[in-house]
Amino acid sequence: MRFGIFGSARAADDRSSSGEQTFEEYLDYAAEAETLGFRASFLVEHHFSGWNQVSATLMVQTALAMRTRTLRLGTAVIVLPWHNPVLLAEQAATLDVLSGGRLDLGIGKGYRHNEFTGFRVPMEEAEPRFDETVEVLVKSWSSRERFSHRGRFWQFDNIVVEPPPVQKPHPPLWVAAASEASIRKAARGGFNLILDQYASPQQIDARLKLYRGELEGSGGHYDPARVAVARQVYVAQSKAEASEALKRAAEYTRRTVEVSRSKAGGSHVLAYANTPGATEANALFDVADIICEKLEALAKIGVEYILVTALGGAEQLRRFARDVMPAFDHETGSWKSSPAERSPR
Repeated sequence: MRFGIFGSARAADDRSSSGEQTFEEYLDYAAEAETLGFRASFLVEHHFSGWNQVSATLMVQTALAMRTRTLRLGTAVIVLPWHNPVLLAEQAATLDVLSGGRLDLGIGKGYRHNEFTGFRVPMEEAEPRFDETVEVLVKSWSSRERFSHRGRFWQFDNIVVEPPPVQKPHPPLWVAAASEASIRKAARGGFNLILDQYASPQQIDARLKLYRGELEGSGGHYDPARVAVARQVYVAQSKAEASEALKRAAEYTRRTVEVSRSKAGGSHVLAYANTPGATEANALFDVADIICEKLEALAKIGVEYILVTALGGAEQLRRFARDVMPAFDHETGSWKSSPAERSPR
């Protein structure tokens, strides 16, 4: 089992009471994650929240590229309906070049109604805009000849997109999906898959089987490393400490729920929001041994890649690396069940 980090950050100002890390703190946190053995940093994109959230994700990840050597630099996700596809192709390829081929480009359709309203993009256009942008991105990266594009939303004449990315044919494309339709579409498109932090192991199992079946049925190759499962994590010293941390996490999630509500649709989080405790039910908030058992349950259904949101910052990341990660043999994928076996070498 491999581990990455998943998170957000905010630009610091005097008005914010958020417990989120500042941009500078996130860069320190992610750079330390590399030294602790984490594989990747996946970072969100949001606009118009009033919380100073990350809006220029590729810029933050470019700064992180200058601080790291092996950490993969992920987006979770760049919302394609907001972006000119050619400019996005150029910016993403530039990061891939500067990082030596470490970009994992997570892409999505968007879900926050205030973002669609702010950009004056109708929510019903989200899917066709996403599809057209993917088409232009892939063409931009794979073609070294000039081309033109005539689409519903974008038109380009006699262009060649520069620079080409380091990774061939292009950086891996990841999508966050939860519904049956979106998972089938992800598989048919050959995308890697990010599964949400709220889903139960039973739901994850069903989604893995659906994705694998659809991928192989369309001639693709299934690799467990192509699927990442997000999980909120808090490694506690006691059950009481875990319970208090879970209450804080619920307050944070409530804010996300409120900006996700819309008559026209919304985030996958809404599928859990109306059941008390559902958004926290599968969070890994516990003492280390119990967290290891819950991760082993995911490993048994074929999960090999976990994206950790460590609520508590760098200290929690260190606890997880010290008390949980040694339980999983990175070479063989096997789980070390006894405390003695889990001692760091």
